[in-house]
Amino acid sequence: MRVLLVEDEEFLAEMIADGLRRDAIAVDVALDGHAALDRLRFGAYDVLVLDRDLPGVHGDEVCRQVVRSRLLTRVLMLTASGTVRDRVAGLGLGADDYLTKPFAYDELLARVLALGRRARPALPPVLERAGLTLDTARRQVCRDGRYLSLSRKEFAVLETLLRAEGAVVSGDDLIEEVWEEDTSYRTNAVRVTLSKLRAKLGAPTVIETVPGAGYRITGGPSAAGRDAR
Repeated sequence: MRVLLVEDEEFLAEMIADGLRRDAIAVDVALDGHAALDRLRFGAYDVLVLDRDLPGVHGDEVCRQVVRSRLLTRVLMLTASGTVRDRVAGLGLGADDYLTKPFAYDELLARVLALGRRARPALPPVLERAGLTLDTARRQVCRDGRYLSLSRKEFAVLETLLRAEGAVVSGDDLIEEVWEEDTSYRTNAVRVTLSKLRAKLGAPTVIETVPGAGYRITGGPSAAGRDAR
C-alpha cells in the first residue's frame, strides 16, 4: 500500500510517517497543499491522509481536486475541529473518512488499512500461493507451515508479488508500491530486498526473475494442498 501524508506540522508528520513505515506501508510526506497536488499528479496513491487546515492550497481544495480528477485514491481527512458541522462538511467534499485531532495512532492505522482495501480490487485477507501463506491483518508469513520473520520491506514486496496472482511485477512497479519517493537507491534496494527475501523463503525458490520484465511467484494457489496430498 502507498500513502501520501499531507500535514503542515512537520514533527507530527514524521511521527505518523515513521509509524506507518514500521507497519510496512510506503509513505510520502507533503507539508503543504501545493506539494500535495504535485505528488498526486505524478504518483499513484491508495490513501491520502489529508490535514484540512493547510498553508498554500487549503485541504478542502486538495480534496476537491482529488474527487474532480476521479482518482482511485481514498481520502482520510484530519482536522482539529470535531464539530458535527465540520465532519459533515469534510465528508461533503468527497472525503471517504474523517478523523479528529488528537487521535490514537492505532485508530489512524486501522482507518488507513480499511481505506486501502477499498482502493484495491477485493482480495482475501490471507493470500496463499506456492506453499506461502501471508496474513495481511496479522502481518505474518508462513511457508509450508513454517513461520518466517520478515522485515517490513520484505513483507511488502512479498505481498505485492502475491497480490499479482502469478503475473509478472516489474521492478518499477515494486518501487512504486513499496519504496518512498525520497529513496535515492531504490533500484539497488529492490535487488537487495529480493535477495534477502529469497534466502528467508528457502529452497526451492518461488520468486522467479523474468529477464527484462520483472518478478513473479511461481506455482499455483493450491500448490501447498497438492503437496500435502
